[in-house]
Amino acid sequence: MLGLDGLRGLAALYVVLFHCWLYTFPGYPNSSAPPWLDGLMFGRLAVVFFLVLSGFSLAISPARHGWRSGGVGQFLRRRAWRILPPYWAALILSLLISWFVVPASHFGPPTGVTVLVYGLVAQDMVTAPTPNGAFWSIGVESELYLLFPLLLFVRRRWGAAALAVCVTLPVVARGLMAVDASPVEGDNWLAPHLAPVFAAGVIGAGVISASDRVRRLPWGWLAVLAALPVLALGAVRGSAWTVNHYFWIDLAIAPAMTMLLAAVATGKPAFLVRLLTTRPVRSLGNSSYSLYLIHLPIVMAVIRRIAPHFVSPGLPTFGFTLALGLPVSILGAWLFSKIFEMPFKKNRSWKSLIAQGSARWSGRDERDRQQTYEEQPAER
Repeated sequence: MLGLDGLRGLAALYVVLFHCWLYTFPGYPNSSAPPWLDGLMFGRLAVVFFLVLSGFSLAISPARHGWRSGGVGQFLRRRAWRILPPYWAALILSLLISWFVVPASHFGPPTGVTVLVYGLVAQDMVTAPTPNGAFWSIGVESELYLLFPLLLFVRRRWGAAALAVCVTLPVVARGLMAVDASPVEGDNWLAPHLAPVFAAGVIGAGVISASDRVRRLPWGWLAVLAALPVLALGAVRGSAWTVNHYFWIDLAIAPAMTMLLAAVATGKPAFLVRLLTTRPVRSLGNSSYSLYLIHLPIVMAVIRRIAPHFVSPGLPTFGFTLALGLPVSILGAWLFSKIFEMPFKKNRSWKSLIAQGSARWSGRDERDRQQTYEEQPAER
């Protein structure tokens, strides 16, 4: 759908900028970075946006067909086909960089347990030295895919309000029972907490099949109104407080994100849709999953292995990383996507993939292959 890929690309770009900032300036969330760069410290919210967008995108087709997924087995197989090949390729790349260039974890270099846990996409359930700090969300999203058919069932059977209550109420109850009503999150077991933001996207997809009256609502302005209290609270309490209260911030900002998606999906505001459908933004969106998967090892290698030979720590390193790590990440993601992502996006089976490869080798082009829109993950 027009605009959604562009939003995904911009969110992935923000995550790259966040990691450039994070690994340049120590002390997160009380970073040593100059205050005028504080706007780069909210990478977590970009990932939350990915999850809302993922739920929204995956639910577009079911929303048009009575909230039916077309079969649980088929849905999970298609998700695995779309997500796992580039993820496994990025895992191998990340392992090699972590072993031979720069470790990605404060637990040290990856181990055999790392290979097993991350190979099975079980990192949200089992702790192991990570080969790539961005991979945590892939584990979360994989678990949410398993939940997706159940979310559709509840939406179809009892409606949007029931779905919101069923998913959100247990999370809110858990939060209120924590010490000072502020749960401390670890490195994993995040899927239960983030299920409501994914469900918010699912609910928001209902605007696609809604009446003209609903589609004509000023979703963009409603998104701004929904976001203002959260932004005001963050501004008053400070960046560090916001980061330390992501448990609640995630839940509070999800409705605004959902309304933004509803606005773009209905073609409003027109200037934003035009921006999101420009060629550079669309291109960034097309390789956004690959960018999310491979950027962090590149950024860390630049900051910890290359920059020290040329510039001093702090702002000079940050500028050096933007000048070198950012373009290398984007160009690398484009190439990585061409090899490990797009073939699986354009083909639905090994037979089709092999046939396309054979056609290319023999000089034929199968550009007339019929493609249906299949959404990317959160990544990213």
